[in-house]
Amino acid sequence: MPSSAHNVSETNSHCPPIATKGDYLITTDRAKMDIPFIHHFLSTESYWCKNIPLTTVQRSIDHSLNFGVFHHDTQVGYARIISDFATVCYLGDVFIIPEHRGKGLSKWMMEQAMAHPDLKGLRRWILLTRDAHELYKQFGWRSIAHPDRWMEIHDPNVYQGLEADTGQSSDRKGAAGSPSVL
Repeated sequence: MPSSAHNVSETNSHCPPIATKGDYLITTDRAKMDIPFIHHFLSTESYWCKNIPLTTVQRSIDHSLNFGVFHHDTQVGYARIISDFATVCYLGDVFIIPEHRGKGLSKWMMEQAMAHPDLKGLRRWILLTRDAHELYKQFGWRSIAHPDRWMEIHDPNVYQGLEADTGQSSDRKGAAGSPSVL
């Protein structure tokens, strides 16, 4: 791996906050992410990944650039970036818990993510949202110009029947030679 490569599997335990605002701070330090908190919100409160197993959340955090929003020492928000850090990135799992909404924290987190030095010069940023279009438009996001060029594999039921602790399916069996869940 070239010395300039970004290795998301490394933990930056000495990573300082990237921004502070009053009693809030944002950090990308993976070691500071409150995994049970993030898992609880994603698995019970989000519309996009209900019932996601803890092991899946942990794996996603391990392989992403994470942004945690903290009030004092308590995590209150989160977002993550999946990227090759050269051409494209995907923004996902963006949330602020209800008690801290209405304070500009989502906008502030977006400012920090989009200004992150490892994400400069990317050709494309992508995301999916059901209800936060106005937030993202403030940062230059637009609807996909050519949706006919995009394709996806989407399994909205992927977490049904998964055992919460192992992330393994106990009852899904695919046809020989084909995966049961993509």
